[in-house]
Amino acid sequence: MNIRKITSMTMFISFILLVLTSIILYIVPHGRVAYWADWHLWGLTKGQWGNLHINLGFLFLFAGLLHMYYNWAVITAYMKNRAKEIKVFTPSFNIALLLTVVVGVGTYFEVPPMSSVINLSESIKNGASEKYGEPPYGHAELSSLKLFTKKQGLDLNQAVELLKKADIHFNDGKDTLATIAKGNKLSPQEVYNIIKPAAAAKTAEGTISFPDSPMTGFGNKTIAAVCSEFNLMFRDIQRGLAKKGVKVEAEMTIKEIAAANDKEPMAIFEDIHALVYEKQDM
Repeated sequence: MNIRKITSMTMFISFILLVLTSIILYIVPHGRVAYWADWHLWGLTKGQWGNLHINLGFLFLFAGLLHMYYNWAVITAYMKNRAKEIKVFTPSFNIALLLTVVVGVGTYFEVPPMSSVINLSESIKNGASEKYGEPPYGHAELSSLKLFTKKQGLDLNQAVELLKKADIHFNDGKDTLATIAKGNKLSPQEVYNIIKPAAAAKTAEGTISFPDSPMTGFGNKTIAAVCSEFNLMFRDIQRGLAKKGVKVEAEMTIKEIAAANDKEPMAIFEDIHALVYEKQDM
């Protein structure tokens, strides 16, 4: 048994698999979307792909250290000058170090093409969000049925009846959406779609129900979509924001509005929140 050959082949195989898992994690939907829609690829969830990537990384690292041990003479030869003296900062080492620093610094300062790589990943993930749908709030699937219906303004008893009519098996309102979904081979999103018709708690006539904190994916929604979702008049919101020095167009996302007005998305949310309840109190 040749340990040197086994080490090299282990490095090679784990490297190929690391490339594969890296590509998958590059395009996988955001966690909140993947868990909500019960996203799978080749039978594995986002979490399982992540775990596989981590363990393959450790295997590659271990094999790499062994490979360095068995090939130390070759590595040191690369670091010798013409006088056969070991010199760390050889031209080859300097170029390799420079490339690494450029990528690292470019990523930190979001300089192309490093930023383009990140933006492409975000674009793919945001596309998945549109395809699979966003949860009502982060990790909604971990909420109990009782808490979830309360947060969504749904009647718990009606939700229970709808689930029973759909032949969904569960214990009681203490079961989480994830537990109910897993027990019935559904996604949490599909469970939510079943109970959606449960009568919502009605607000007083003439009032507007707008959340006190940003909903999941708020920054990626257009201002027009936000207005539509909460029955707000876009022109009123546009005029109100203009008075606050914030210029918006209907098809701009909240992130784009924030960037264009040198603000954070949270500040834009607070401005809209203030406008909604200022108008309601009038």
